[in-house]
Amino acid sequence: MADPGAVVSVTPAAAGLIRSLRAVHGPLMFHQSGGCCDGSAPMCFPVGEFRTGASDVRLAALDIDGVPEPVEFWMSTAQWELWRHTRLTVDVVPGRGSGFSLEAPEGVRFLIRSHLA
Repeated sequence: MADPGAVVSVTPAAAGLIRSLRAVHGPLMFHQSGGCCDGSAPMCFPVGEFRTGASDVRLAALDIDGVPEPVEFWMSTAQWELWRHTRLTVDVVPGRGSGFSLEAPEGVRFLIRSHLA
């Protein structure tokens, strides 16, 4: 489990996209990419399509209006050690990422904005 100070939030634009993706794909989860495929971007997957393991930490279970279940946000423990003093905000911007995240066909991509806690 993450530190009690771990804070992850979403912008209104990201929440809207999450609602749309949830309607099509069912329950969702995020894993913060550590640099492979799409730089260092939050990747969105249907629950069960990305397997977390002992080297991952769950930072949050996000409650998003209009989504019936929490959306879990995961990151590798090693990466969390580097980011542990930040607040993370999931946002969405125009453009296509090069990864396998669900939003790629929509012409937008999720992005993390980090601020010192």
